[in-house]
Amino acid sequence: MPKSRVPSHGRKARKPSVKSKAVKKKTSKKVAKKTAKPRSSLIKATPLASENHAGDVHRFVGVSLGGGKMDKACVSVIEYYPKHNKVFLSRLVEKIKSDEVHSADFKIHEIIEQYGSIDLLAFDVPFQLPNTLRNPCCGEIETCNHQPHIKWMWDYTRKLHKKKKPRKLFTPYTQRCVEMYLSTEIEEPFHLQHAMGANMAPLLARAMFLKQKLNMKVIEVFPKLSLWRIGRSLHVMKSHLLFHKHAIGGDESRRAILHALSTHNIAFVYDQDVKLMIENNHAFESFICALTAFLSFKGLTEPRPEGFPSNEDWVEFPVSSIKWNSF
Repeated sequence: MPKSRVPSHGRKARKPSVKSKAVKKKTSKKVAKKTAKPRSSLIKATPLASENHAGDVHRFVGVSLGGGKMDKACVSVIEYYPKHNKVFLSRLVEKIKSDEVHSADFKIHEIIEQYGSIDLLAFDVPFQLPNTLRNPCCGEIETCNHQPHIKWMWDYTRKLHKKKKPRKLFTPYTQRCVEMYLSTEIEEPFHLQHAMGANMAPLLARAMFLKQKLNMKVIEVFPKLSLWRIGRSLHVMKSHLLFHKHAIGGDESRRAILHALSTHNIAFVYDQDVKLMIENNHAFESFICALTAFLSFKGLTEPRPEGFPSNEDWVEFPVSSIKWNSF
């Protein structure tokens, strides 16, 4: 049969011309251009951009130290956003220890220095020597009357001897005025270990070493006392506040305290961090240190008592009645 008589239904469909192809491609490109999202919206927001969106941020770091060759050191970072009146535990690093290449102290510095600005850093141990070792007496303590801290210690000791036995003298090269003050002058006796005592001296040396390389304001916190004041303001049972460090029952106490903080909407804490703090007391105390630093920033910590030597160390701890609604 001649080609001209081949039925039309048997023919192959005609291919579009090159010109029509080009037109289609051009129109499809136009549609793509219209529907494509702007490039900037596809880029993931940087921390700085999100921070600017949230407004100003204030950071407070709490450090709970153990021995330099142990893995007990923990660091907590609290962020406060005044624009939204929100407090977050943004980071919690536990069991910081040395490895074959880097020391635990290097790792602590690295964690802290990742943040551009830190308002306050809080250690749970002293970070400088007692005043007497920094400013030596001219003679014995019996004849040294020109040093304000020695005079304060004598006045305190004589007052204490009138109502308490056995009568013991102070040792200004191991202890400080603040340790004497906290043991008798607030609502409950809190016995802070002597700064140069056998247990605390190695930790003091480590804190001094860490502080040397940190260009920021540093405070000292006594977690047990801070926890007492915070817990009492939240109506937590006394037994939980006094025994949060105990090997038996301490985890339940920490759980109850963290639950109270969550119930009163004091700070937002991720579930995994809550679990870490229940299991690890050092992690919990680093958080308490950071929270105390925040309260100090807000003016909710106790000032030095009247007559307390200005050149003596002071421990930051919350006021007895914290107004949680003030921020």
